[in-house]
Amino acid sequence: MWSWKKPATPKQDTSEAACSSPSHLPANYPPEARQSAGEEAAKLNSRETILPPRASTDPPTSWLGSSLHVKGEISGEEDLLVDGSVDGRIELGDRNLTIGTTAKVMADIIAGDVVVYGEVSGNVRARGRIEIKKEGSVTGDLTTPQILIEDGACFKGTIEIEKSTEKDTHKDAFPPAA
Repeated sequence: MWSWKKPATPKQDTSEAACSSPSHLPANYPPEARQSAGEEAAKLNSRETILPPRASTDPPTSWLGSSLHVKGEISGEEDLLVDGSVDGRIELGDRNLTIGTTAKVMADIIAGDVVVYGEVSGNVRARGRIEIKKEGSVTGDLTTPQILIEDGACFKGTIEIEKSTEKDTHKDAFPPAA
């Protein structure tokens, strides 16, 4: 009458297709870097993920795929994951920007938090935090209240640590190009 039944466990797919890693990364990349940008975006959008301060799950992260090339200005009020190439300017206000492992960005960046796994050439201004992961490379000046540069990351430029204030705006963060 009160017997306990073991719940059925779903079978895991162990086929070769389920275990294969993305082909755009070299074999010596760490397993966490082998995620495709779609998997990274899904991970960022899942409510089970631990998010940085001020991050929200609404609206979902937008994604610029690895085959896309943008010249000009990207601006908006939502999180962005870049895996393609951008030449110009990226301005996201207080939202988060992630530069994926396959990204090549030649732009001035203004965002809430910036995480770099790929290549960035240009000045980066973050209201919250800038992280350069061990696969990442940044050439340019950084302005932020918090900085994290992992061992193995490449950085060439200057760092300005500024106090974060709520009244601070990013207007005129970079003077117009002459």
